Amino acid sequence: MIAQGGSEVSTTQDARLNFRLPADLKDTIEEAASHLGQSVTDFAVSTLVQNAREVIKQHNVTRLSNRDRDIFTKLLDDADARPNAALAAAARRYKKASD
Repeated sequence: MIAQGGSEVSTTQDARLNFRLPADLKDTIEEAASHLGQSVTDFAVSTLVQNAREVIKQHNVTRLSNRDRDIFTKLLDDADARPNAALAAAARRYKKASD
């Protein structure tokens, strides 16, 4: 295992992706790989992994409108606010899972 981008990556290469693409796109990929001094395989893998991680990251981000952000921060600042049953249960599950 080696660390890459904050996560461990297996050094064994036992999985495979195969796909067809138009010749002009293949030429573009080969040219880009050449500019970076990489093999087509190394270029394709690094590019696919980088984009896949970005998609996952974007999927895991919660986006709020300005109105929703203001409501959320107001609730966080409310000293009199008390968690409802669902929130209290979620906090217990989180605490149990993180112990």
